[in-house]
Amino acid sequence: MGGVSDAGREPGSARDAGRDPGLQPERTRLAWRRTTLAWTVAAVLGGKTALHGGPSAAGVVGGAVCFLLWLGFLLVAHHRIRTLATTARPPVLAPRHATAAALCTVALAVCATALVV
Repeated sequence: MGGVSDAGREPGSARDAGRDPGLQPERTRLAWRRTTLAWTVAAVLGGKTALHGGPSAAGVVGGAVCFLLWLGFLLVAHHRIRTLATTARPPVLAPRHATAAALCTVALAVCATALVV
């Protein structure tokens, strides 16, 4: 936003002296928790929609896919939450974890669309 770029700045510089490094990981950890809660609600609603009007083979398969996608995202999120909570300066999210989270999100959207249609 018109500020000075941090690209060439050293991590221990005077500008870092007033910054609490614990705030950003805490906000990120809370964001992962909120996202996990939203995923849980979406998976429960997907299961409810799949079984609405009585169980059918397609509904059971759709509910099972929603559950498996939720479980996959939960594993990625739990790993990231644990990493953020246990290290003072957490590493960047691994590309394979970011890819897994993104693929789970897209797949849940496709699954939800299939359940509604």
